[in-house]
Amino acid sequence: MRVLLVNTSERIGGAAIAANRLMEALKNNGIKAKMLVRDKQTNQITVVALDPSIRHQVQFVWERAVIWMANKFKKNNLFQVDIANTGTDITELPEFKQADVIHLHWINQGFLSLKDIEKIIASGKPVVWTLHDMWPFTGICHYASECDKYKTECRNCPLIYGGGSKNDLSHRTYLKKKKIYSGSHLHFVACSHWLEDLAKQSSLIAGHSIQSIPNAINNNLFKPRNKKEARQKCNLPQDKKLLLFGSLKVTDERKGAKYLIEACQIIKQNHPELAENLGVVMMGNKASEMQSLLPFPVYNMDYVSDEHTLVNVYNAVDLYVTPSLQDNLPNTIVEAMSCGTPCVGFNVGGIPQMIDHLHNGYVAEYKNASDFANGICWCLGDDEHNGLSEMAYRKAAASYSESNVAMQYINLYNKITGKHA
Repeated sequence: MRVLLVNTSERIGGAAIAANRLMEALKNNGIKAKMLVRDKQTNQITVVALDPSIRHQVQFVWERAVIWMANKFKKNNLFQVDIANTGTDITELPEFKQADVIHLHWINQGFLSLKDIEKIIASGKPVVWTLHDMWPFTGICHYASECDKYKTECRNCPLIYGGGSKNDLSHRTYLKKKKIYSGSHLHFVACSHWLEDLAKQSSLIAGHSIQSIPNAINNNLFKPRNKKEARQKCNLPQDKKLLLFGSLKVTDERKGAKYLIEACQIIKQNHPELAENLGVVMMGNKASEMQSLLPFPVYNMDYVSDEHTLVNVYNAVDLYVTPSLQDNLPNTIVEAMSCGTPCVGFNVGGIPQMIDHLHNGYVAEYKNASDFANGICWCLGDDEHNGLSEMAYRKAAASYSESNVAMQYINLYNKITGKHA
């Protein structure tokens, strides 16, 4: 069986990493899988990129320009929405024609337009679409936050300046999606039960197949290693308890850094015995901007894409903290747990599906910095930490292994094609 995974980028962003890992997992389990991207970052021969063209840059800018104009020339929420008004037809590519299954992932920011998606569906090939956020089943937003208009019909969008209107960009895009999806046989896969539940409430994809399959991780690479050696490789101190906070862009408001800052200040004030030996590792773009805001020593790292380096980072720290305000099934939590690093996160999105409270980490009350601080202190307690690490590793190995995830997808492919791998 030949499967073509389609994603805007090969390695940049959570969806790209998840799609790339799935490709490798499928290949390791007998599937001829390739990945089609617009932006390629490696020399991997099974990853195919569109021919470099200034047209792709123009498409991206044009989409942003239309959103900017609809937003009354304000930059607010400019990258929280997509309208897919421009893109590239991939149906004539040999990789597309050779594939038995087309597997869409995150295809935004000018890669595929709604018309391109319509052509993919019209080709008659079975289409699987993995949901890495809410965009496929909302009008234009990637995360709806408190808005639930996608359950009925998107309009008066809160992400459009002034609250949008009855026939705003969200409504017009919603209607276009509804027309494309109507009568088609799309098979949606959510990476978390949380996103699966939201998808099933959407009026856009009602009646379509929706199920949940988590992201995969290579447990042969991401696994517990010697902490002292890992710290030496990462140039991190041996004598501190280290927290890790990581994101593509650490200043992204959705990642909740302000709650981490507040939690650290609470620990500094209320737990001086712990604060004395605490440090924070910041991994991601804009990490240096956080240095002056935290009351503990900060060890900055840029965005790390090399997986061998990532393994060392996760093994070098004592705890991974993720105060994210909206998230699906974060790769970072899977990576940390696979390395035996417990996690603290808010009770939101797919996070409580991953972190079992007081078993392999701590799930804090949503947007409660004090409880987040409690979680950090509890997880770093000497009596708890070793047991938490072991349970974190076991959870990741049992739930997110390549073979486990690959077989769930292979079963889906076989079901919708009637073929055997």
